[in-house]
Amino acid sequence: MEDSSSLNDLLVSVTGEIDGFMYTYILVFLLVVVGIWFTVRTKCVQIRYLKDMFTQLTEKKHVPGERSISSFQALMVSTASRVGTGNIAGIATAIATGGPGAVFWMWIMSIVGAASAFIESTLAQIWKVRGADGEFRGGPAYYIQQGLGKRWLGVVFAVALILCFAFGFNGLQAYNMTSALEYYIPDYATNGTAIAVGLVTIVFTAFVIFGGAKRISIITSIVVPVMAIAYIALAVWTTVSNLGEIPAVFGLIFASAFDFQSIFGGFAGSVVMLGIKRGLFSNEAGMGSAPNAAATASVSHPVKQGLVQSLSVYIDTLVICTCSAMMVLIFYVQNPDAAQALNGMPLVQMAVNNSVGEVGIHFITFAIFAFAFSSLIGNYFYAETNFRYIFKNTKWGMVVFRVLCLAAIFYGCVNSFDLAWNLADIFMGFMAIINLVAILLLGKWALKALDDYSEQRRAGKDPVFMASSIPEMPATECWHEGELEDFGGAPIKEYLDEALDADAPALK
Repeated sequence: MEDSSSLNDLLVSVTGEIDGFMYTYILVFLLVVVGIWFTVRTKCVQIRYLKDMFTQLTEKKHVPGERSISSFQALMVSTASRVGTGNIAGIATAIATGGPGAVFWMWIMSIVGAASAFIESTLAQIWKVRGADGEFRGGPAYYIQQGLGKRWLGVVFAVALILCFAFGFNGLQAYNMTSALEYYIPDYATNGTAIAVGLVTIVFTAFVIFGGAKRISIITSIVVPVMAIAYIALAVWTTVSNLGEIPAVFGLIFASAFDFQSIFGGFAGSVVMLGIKRGLFSNEAGMGSAPNAAATASVSHPVKQGLVQSLSVYIDTLVICTCSAMMVLIFYVQNPDAAQALNGMPLVQMAVNNSVGEVGIHFITFAIFAFAFSSLIGNYFYAETNFRYIFKNTKWGMVVFRVLCLAAIFYGCVNSFDLAWNLADIFMGFMAIINLVAILLLGKWALKALDDYSEQRRAGKDPVFMASSIPEMPATECWHEGELEDFGGAPIKEYLDEALDADAPALK
């Protein structure tokens, strides 16, 4: 047992070192550079078309179909994955470790990252495919294969994403969700409660994931808005009831954000780096995860979903993360000694308790459950999309895959996940690097699609995209003239002939 424990400690230490080096010295730099590059190349599309981000939410499905989903539903799926327990505990940790100024750099990186989110989501729409059940699928693996012609690299990306989201992050979300009960139940992990919570969690998760993409989109369209509105309402109440403290809160943020002596004294762990990391890793812009949701939307132009996914970045960071930050920083102003002695979830719980009393702790527990459950669903959706990419249509293979995903969630409910956390981070690092290289190589096609969208908007049209409008673009399965997007790109006459032969021969 001691040898096993020592080996586990060694693996945690080694993977932790790899994780820290990859993110601090490689990935954060790449994400920042790519975000700035696309901000310049798109002429700040994430700001110029802010109004369009909201107007596109109300667009109905471009092609009606029981299995296809709307732009708003795709937004909710991606937001479900982006918004998790990190939006609560993660922000508190960044503030406690790096200082209040981390919030400022988090804001800056959400704006920069929204440009990368726009590009990757637009590319996912351009090279999406139609599934056998009428739903759309896509993401980095798909545009790597079709746009770059390298299926092997798409498979590598898909494997990394599955290991990261289905077996890593979902286990972690389950652990964070159920460990919140330790406040109420002493010896939680050893008295059987953890097992009971784990069983209930996988039953609810199974109900959703065995229902397919449509049920996932419906559930997230309900859970995400409800939990977000409730959490925002608590933050607004906390802020309004403490308006006199707001100048001091912003004073803390800006004084810490521009404390250059502290910044350059240890940049890797500075307020700038922690703020950038929290902003980027919370909203996942450029990481290659959200495009899997973006591709599922039935829209008339790829750019429309690119804009909607940029809005998702803002919802995650500028709204949800800022709500957490304001509650914590008001506590910092009112009780600096108590606040500086805490970190992570205890800091959030005491901050809310400071503002609204013990009922706030109960609400935070509920919020953790809601945020974590929505992340379980969103993360699974990404993993399934990439499993289908690798193995195509394997009915029993999908059943086995879903059972394994549920097993990872149950394991997360009853065990600590230190090693899995490091491994998931490393796998996410690999998939992010692959995706960033891919969008740099393919980004010109998203920029041309943006030009096409802008030209139609200036002409007063509701933009509709055709692949033929961009000469020399690598072949796409959808977006062709004379073809029905709703039927996998099959020409209208061919589709009708097949339908008549198969379903209604008497009609001929």
